[in-house]
Amino acid sequence: MARICLHGYVSGKVQGVYYRQSAQEQADRLELDGWVRNLADGRVEVLIEGEELAVRELASWLEQGPAGADVSAVELQQQPLQGVAGFIVRR
Repeated sequence: MARICLHGYVSGKVQGVYYRQSAQEQADRLELDGWVRNLADGRVEVLIEGEELAVRELASWLEQGPAGADVSAVELQQQPLQGVAGFIVRR
C-alpha cells in the first residue's frame, strides 16, 4: 500500500477538549507520522503521513474527535510526503 500525506485544518469546538492528545493516541495506534497543533483562531492544524488506509482512518476520526469535541469542518489536502517520523503534539 502506498504512503500518503494529508495536511489541513479542523474547525469547531476542538480546543480544550483533549483533541490534540486524542489525535496523537489515534495516530500512534495506526502507526502514523505527523503532528497536530492548536492555532490562535481556534482551529486545529494537522499533518498526517503513513499508509493510505491508516491515514484515511485517522482523517475520518478527525471528523468526530474525542467526547466533548464539536467538529464543524475538516479540510484536508494531499501533500508531498514530508518524511516526518513519529506523531507529536506541537505547542
